[in-house]
Amino acid sequence: MIERLIRKDIELLLKAFPAIALLGPRQVGKTTLTRALLKNSTEKVIYFDLEDDDDLARMKDPGFLFANYVDSCIVLDEIQRMPDLFRKLRPIIDQNRRPGRFILTGSASPLLVKGVSESLAGRIAFAEMAPINLLEALDHGISMKKHWYRGGFPTALTSETDGLFMLWAENFIRAYIERDLSLLFGVNLSEVLIRNFWYMLAANNGSIWTAENYARALGVTSNTVKRYLEFMEGAFMVRQLPAWYVNVEKRVTKSPKVYIRDSGLLHQLNRIRSADELPLNLMVGASWEGYVIEQIYQLKPKHLELYYYRTHQGAECDLILVDGIKPVAAVEIKYSNSPSLSKGFYNVLEDLKIDRAFVIVPGDRGVYQLDDKTQVWGVIPFLKEVLDHELWS
Repeated sequence: MIERLIRKDIELLLKAFPAIALLGPRQVGKTTLTRALLKNSTEKVIYFDLEDDDDLARMKDPGFLFANYVDSCIVLDEIQRMPDLFRKLRPIIDQNRRPGRFILTGSASPLLVKGVSESLAGRIAFAEMAPINLLEALDHGISMKKHWYRGGFPTALTSETDGLFMLWAENFIRAYIERDLSLLFGVNLSEVLIRNFWYMLAANNGSIWTAENYARALGVTSNTVKRYLEFMEGAFMVRQLPAWYVNVEKRVTKSPKVYIRDSGLLHQLNRIRSADELPLNLMVGASWEGYVIEQIYQLKPKHLELYYYRTHQGAECDLILVDGIKPVAAVEIKYSNSPSLSKGFYNVLEDLKIDRAFVIVPGDRGVYQLDDKTQVWGVIPFLKEVLDHELWS
């Protein structure tokens, strides 16, 4: 089992909250991690899998059921199958607010699950478990090349061959198209529309979102396309990177960029057959950009937020790191050993009054100064040294 960095965070939350919700995409390892956390627990552990019809039937009267396990840790897998349970848990928790009493796992964002209308503020903590990140993979002896190509889902990443990885990824994608997205959100979604939409997103990875273009290509309304994007994001399959336009006097782009979060799924959707084939593919730059952004999202300090910036006058930057309402650094992502920057990038530094900039390139190469404000870093030392540096505190 690959050691996950989030484990320490969850252990702390279990000591502070009566309930924690561990959220993330299917097959990312939520149940495996939960069992590992509770393996040596002194409390009795009770598991309920809400995708099992028998366990789901037992939840008709959760108050009566859980009263039999007051001193146990109760694990509820796939909580989105019974969103009304959030509301029912409130009085149950208030009767006994012992830390670590409930662990909920889910494959859908609670903001998009119907029925989550009752707040559990102060009673529950949410934690997102993303696919295995680059630093976790490196600690397990997996190269960046392999991790970038296969992505971070445990089964995909540890498959013996690329052929087995592709077989897993194809079946994972098919399951989401044919069953999982509809099941997660309790709605009837068109399989054909989901499939075509997913392939379009993959072909345009990192592009600025224009609902009208997707709607026109798919033959549906803009509202329908927006709804499907919300479902894909709520299932942790895509990420919207918002545009930065706070305190900006110039005309700027305000629509988000959209990325397929897992690089392995992106490569499968684009039919890239091996890690050696990836650098030769026309979408290698978009893949590298999305990959680096996802790693930064996972490993950044919690108080930093990520945006991109683009003006109508040509100023553009892949990533802006923002603390509160203050941009503190600009990041350009290049798949190159000798990157060069456009005038538009330096216009960003001037527009936003940023005095620290980084160019992220492949590998573990050391830092060198490109100009008085800009340093070039390999992605590995950047993630290890820069993101965790005191300059962000």
